[in-house]
Amino acid sequence: MVELEQYIKSYFGVVQSDELKTIVSFFRLTTIEKGDYFLKANMFCDKLSFIQSGLLRIFVMTDDKEVTQWISTKGYFVTDLSSFVFGTPARWTIHALTDAKLYTISRDDYRRIGNLVPKWHELEKLFIIKCFTILEDRIFSHLSMTAEERYNFFFEKNRELFNQVPLQYIASMLGMTPETFSRIRKKQIS
Repeated sequence: MVELEQYIKSYFGVVQSDELKTIVSFFRLTTIEKGDYFLKANMFCDKLSFIQSGLLRIFVMTDDKEVTQWISTKGYFVTDLSSFVFGTPARWTIHALTDAKLYTISRDDYRRIGNLVPKWHELEKLFIIKCFTILEDRIFSHLSMTAEERYNFFFEKNRELFNQVPLQYIASMLGMTPETFSRIRKKQIS
């Protein structure tokens, strides 16, 4: 749980020791096996998880293809945020690419924290802002970088994923066709 405490601090900001213990006490260690689903689109997401180990793919099915939104790795939280917060049907399907260990909190327990930790709503706001900032960075890279620049940037920060994840998922996440991805990859390797 020490690892979870460190990540909560990094996502939520400065948290008093006793408040941190209260928050962490609501999380339960869960596992998900490779190939299983954390969440399917159109279901209701009633949990938020922190990934201790493993890989989860967040994607959506369109009429003609799957679009990968994100590949969550150790150290990230995973949920369908809109469904979790607003109780709407999930837009995303979340699928385990490997066996994974997760620290999971239910939506009900997440809401109860506000009654027990006075600073919770401020911490929650910082968490949402951090999520939003990550999203803004991704949008900016898609708007300002060429496909090759996006490939290189992602490769430098996530080199290990290229050996762990089917490359078509990475291509989709980077907003390119598998053919474009393959051409860029071949150029980089040679």
